[in-house]
Order: sequence, then structure tokens, then C-alpha cells
Amino acid sequence: MKLKQIAVFIENTPGRISEVCGALGDAGINIRALTMGDAADFGILRLVTNDPDKTKSILKEKGFTVVETNVVGVEIPDEPGGLAGVLDLLAENEINVEYMYVVVGASEKYAYVIFRFTDNDGAIKVLTAKNMKILKGEDLYNT
Repeated sequence: MKLKQIAVFIENTPGRISEVCGALGDAGINIRALTMGDAADFGILRLVTNDPDKTKSILKEKGFTVVETNVVGVEIPDEPGGLAGVLDLLAENEINVEYMYVVVGASEKYAYVIFRFTDNDGAIKVLTAKNMKILKGEDLYNT
């Protein structure tokens, strides 16, 4: 029930994100979710795509430094307080969120949130005990 995320380390210069997205587009890979974090000289582009193994391969061939990480996708009611309720549940169970980002337009009634937890397995256990839907690859890769 974990998703594969590809982190790409890129220089903080104009056009580098475009190079990544262009290479993936040329290879027929669809980006399902992404986030970008930066530092002074470099950035980390985190991607969930419809084909994580091919994504990793293509980007390595293009000379990018890539790392595969397991993340957890959670379906959350798209309503005021929906995310806060999930975060409260995690905090009550001492599950720390390292980072998170949202998949826009995944559903009319739900938001899909990608989480990286300090304890992914513990988070999945807590969330499933409360009947929260944990996304499978096909839930996100094919949307």
C-alpha cells in the first residue's frame, strides 16, 4: 500500500525542472503528483508518476541523480477540516509527518495527499484502523 516516489536532485538554475518534465513527457510518462523543495544551490523535485520504474531509468540515463522512496497516499474528505482531522489522528498516535503534498483534481469528493512519515507502516496501521483509504498504485498512477 505504499507508493513509489522518485526524488530528483537538480541544480537551482533556470530550465532544470523543464528538462526533467520534458524527458518524462518525451518518454510518455505522466506526472501524477509533484512537489519542489529548494536550497540555495540545488532543489529536490519529488514525483509520483504513472510508471515509477521507467521514470527512474529515464532520469538516470539523462544524468540526473535520483532516489526512490516509499510514500503513503491517503484519500481525505475534501471538506473544511478534513486534513486537520487526519493530522490530529496521526499526532495523537505519535506519527510524525516528514513532508506531504496534495494531488489536485483527483476526485470531486476527496483530496489525495501524499505523505512521507517517519514510520510509514505505523501510519498505515493507524489510518486503516479508522477506515481511511490508503491509496494503491493503480488509484493514483491511472487517474
